[in-house]
Amino acid sequence: MKNKIVIVAAFVSLGLTSSCGDDFLERTPLGVANEATLSNAAGVNAALIAAYSLLDGVGSGPNFTSAGSNWIYGEVASDNAYKGSDVGDQAQITTIERYQGQADIGAFNDRWVALYDGVSRSNDVLKLLAKATDVKDAEKTQITAEARFLRGWYHLEAKKMWNMVPYVDETVTDYNVANDKDIWPMIEADLEFAAANLAAVKSQPGRASSWTAKAVLAKAHMFQQDYTAAKPLLDDIIDNGPFALVNSYHDNFRIATENNSESILEVQNSVADGGSGQNGNNGDNLNFPYNAGPGGCCGFFQPSQNLVNAFKTDENGLPLLDTFNETDVTSDQGLAATDPFTPYAGSLDPRLDWTVGRRGIPFLNWGLHPGRTWIRDQAFAGPYTSKKYTFYQGENAGAESNTANANNYRAVRFADVLLMRAEVAVEENDLATALTIVNQIRDRADNVVVTMPDGSPAANYKVGLYPSFPSQEYARKAVQFERRLEFAMEGHRFFDLVRWGNAAEVLNAYLAKESQKRTYLNGATFEKGKDEYFPIPQTQIDIVGANLLKQNPL
Repeated sequence: MKNKIVIVAAFVSLGLTSSCGDDFLERTPLGVANEATLSNAAGVNAALIAAYSLLDGVGSGPNFTSAGSNWIYGEVASDNAYKGSDVGDQAQITTIERYQGQADIGAFNDRWVALYDGVSRSNDVLKLLAKATDVKDAEKTQITAEARFLRGWYHLEAKKMWNMVPYVDETVTDYNVANDKDIWPMIEADLEFAAANLAAVKSQPGRASSWTAKAVLAKAHMFQQDYTAAKPLLDDIIDNGPFALVNSYHDNFRIATENNSESILEVQNSVADGGSGQNGNNGDNLNFPYNAGPGGCCGFFQPSQNLVNAFKTDENGLPLLDTFNETDVTSDQGLAATDPFTPYAGSLDPRLDWTVGRRGIPFLNWGLHPGRTWIRDQAFAGPYTSKKYTFYQGENAGAESNTANANNYRAVRFADVLLMRAEVAVEENDLATALTIVNQIRDRADNVVVTMPDGSPAANYKVGLYPSFPSQEYARKAVQFERRLEFAMEGHRFFDLVRWGNAAEVLNAYLAKESQKRTYLNGATFEKGKDEYFPIPQTQIDIVGANLLKQNPL
């Protein structure tokens, strides 16, 4: 599963959706894998790997705008991150960051194409499987369940982006499909089938198991605020599943510890595999420190000051739920790398320095973060760099380029399940359960901290446990805040705010303060009832027709 079959992936959909008349199969060009060639066990399994391969969003167009990590749509569109780089580079992302994204910008179409290519590849598997005579019944069931899981996942990702989207299954022959139905029931049906029929143990890392399907199904219910349906799935995973929090929070973000006990759905990335670097987390290849830093390009995806401030803690090691953004964690904004600088001395959650690169703090094993020399344009996009999915020096052997990266993307991990269960507990006013779960997450947070070369802590790290949740409102705020800290820069934040219903409140408060630091945010506002979902790509409306594919509010 680490070595994706890129060539087959491209040919499967071509063979099943193209036609040149009755003599097409007789005169198929050499090297093209058509339906007749693939309607057997080997072909079906190759097509299934091709369907998995689009989990990273790479293969259908410009990779960074379709990245499976959702770094643009889940993080830059939230209060966690800036576009980064400089003002002129990929300015279309700035329009998304300012909530001015228009239907004709290429980024939205890139993501749409990647997701519906994933749907198409999943459907191709089912079409080929129906004609394959050398696949045993038990294997057919497993393959069908994996394909339907993937189809459910890709539709879920599209639903998060655009809300009203078409649902396409293997029976569709007219691809001009309307978006006039809420597709949650169809997504749920795919994931329910997968949960009921997938093996409990993955045959290979990166594949889906029945537990994976249950976790994603629970997530689908959480997006609908259907806590009653989500609860038994989450309890089953927690009580009976094979998962556990790893001891070190950072083990979720490094190559050496991938596919660990916390991993539920992990997108496999690899280098030196014959894929010309396309399998090396290519959707995130812009998101490295600039100049001499790891990757050496391109300075995108920079953490916001608001996010950094969220990791401050009080004298008891607890988050400053209401006041975290009143003062800033000290940064080297405006300083040259040669100017003296003393990092922030106040107490911090150690997850900050596994998430954010900041001056004076060790950056994995690359030495101390030097500050401005690793930043493309500090005045434009601030003093911080993203860190979670950067590779260690020496840990990315054989990479085809400086930015090809074998570090996997952990799309769903056990901490996600735990904090979803805490959300359910809050909504049921079961504050004791919510408290226990949040403290479990916090207890793990400072097991392993970033240290200086002499072994001392790199900052004043302090994480405490909540003594109680005095009210449902307080508990809800604490759980949501904990989710931000735990999953910062992992592609979830914007979608969480939307499903919680507080996106406008949170993001407008963010813009009001952050625009004082990032002048390109001046005048930006988030409009409730409009900006929760992105514009449907105009290219797709032009193809299908405005009578079928209805635009979101603009």
